[in-house]
Amino acid sequence: MKRIKGGVLGDGINSLIAACFNTFPNTTFSQNNGVIQLTGIGSRYIGYFIAVIFVLMGLCPVVGGVFQAMPQPVLGGATLIMFGTVAAAGIKILSCVNFTKRASLITAVSLGIGLGVTYVPDILEQLPPLVRNIFSSGISAGGLTALILNMVLPGRRD
Repeated sequence: MKRIKGGVLGDGINSLIAACFNTFPNTTFSQNNGVIQLTGIGSRYIGYFIAVIFVLMGLCPVVGGVFQAMPQPVLGGATLIMFGTVAAAGIKILSCVNFTKRASLITAVSLGIGLGVTYVPDILEQLPPLVRNIFSSGISAGGLTALILNMVLPGRRD
């Protein structure tokens, strides 16, 4: 729990600094969990090594060109496996949760809204532009739906 708190704090400070300099915030992504599950390596020294590679790619176009020469199907296959492991990790987490009727309803409606907005984006055409911008992403629509339902639906919050 201490490492998780440190990671969230680091992301928050990084985003604060990015906002002060009017740039995009950087944060960790779930793909990192997929890579750790695939390789079994979660050392921070690997992160430092990758950071050096990124600096070299930025300063030496030849190094970036070597990585850019990687065939697209290879990159696509690696990406497919990585995101598959992220999905499998999510399913594993959900399998450990004691689903009550309330939790099942929140999960089902949130997934339905998120997937619905993703696959039928025209459903938002009649809404005001602000609402359309907020709910145009399946992640934001599903996440906000889950948060709102968790606050509104009666029952014990687990």
